[in-house]
Amino acid sequence: MAYDFSPSMLQTAPQHIQIAKVLHHELEKVEKIFCDQLASDLPSVNDLCRHVERYRGKMLRPSMLLLTGLAVSGEPCDGSALQPRHLQISAVVEMIHMATLVHDDILDEAHVRRRGATINTLRGNETAVMLGDYLISNAFHLCSKVGDPKINEMLGQVTNTLCEGELVQLSHRDDLSLDEATYLEIVRRKTAALVGTCCRMGARFSGASPGVENALEQFGISLGIAFQIQDDLLDLAGDPDVVGKSLGRDLATGKMTLPVILHLADEVGMERGETLRLIEARDGLGLRSRLVEGGAVGRARQRAVDLVVSAKTQLEHLPGSSSRDLLATLADAVVDRDA
Repeated sequence: MAYDFSPSMLQTAPQHIQIAKVLHHELEKVEKIFCDQLASDLPSVNDLCRHVERYRGKMLRPSMLLLTGLAVSGEPCDGSALQPRHLQISAVVEMIHMATLVHDDILDEAHVRRRGATINTLRGNETAVMLGDYLISNAFHLCSKVGDPKINEMLGQVTNTLCEGELVQLSHRDDLSLDEATYLEIVRRKTAALVGTCCRMGARFSGASPGVENALEQFGISLGIAFQIQDDLLDLAGDPDVVGKSLGRDLATGKMTLPVILHLADEVGMERGETLRLIEARDGLGLRSRLVEGGAVGRARQRAVDLVVSAKTQLEHLPGSSSRDLLATLADAVVDRDA
């Protein structure tokens, strides 16, 4: 399988060729662990798992776990610093993430992901719910094989946090008074917390000090928030043929995202009333035009860029290495992507 960023890194960043090859090789090992864990003696279950495996794309979370594990140890970044649990827990976090995608597609009534039909579209919500549960169940089954209760505790806590974020977001559907602070807290919980935990665990497994663990967790949290802001911008103004999934779902399902929040915060009177009318009418084209012209899309993107800049300062706690350099480059790619 070709991962989204690795081939592009090989083409556009010659200085990353060797470390990108190492990362790609380690991700292939993670993929095998992932597939072996989900293998069932029931053909119908295997068919569903093979379909959902198509959801793997950027592999952001496993990549952050592996790269932070490599970066803590410095050069040589040849993969020798990685332990079996780096790979096993990378598969675990990807299962958790993919379970959230399956469930998100139900909540968002999405029909397309990774340019293919979603499970809920193909087989209905009941099957999609159970498949998401199956992924979560297998994630913690695999985690238990590592034999470290502390890892189970960390992943159990972050999974609770993901669910809390989703529940709070659901409670604010169609809440036109949602403010930026509440939006950011939702995003921190439902997206960024898992990325931060991946970075912390990658560092911990490589013997990092508590200070370095904390710094890398903050790196991941800032990066995760920036990633979600960019996702929200793509949902509003992306090209569906490029993004490869159903767009406009935030507006359709009443989710208030950062560009809308920033725009409404600056409007009063009739101007605000017109924006509210577009939201209530689910007029995606009209709303997008208004947010672009009013500068809210640009300001939201700048928030994401600023978060990436802040995230990269945390990498100063690491020794210089090709892994650290690739982490910085991938951080920039979070806001530069169009898919």
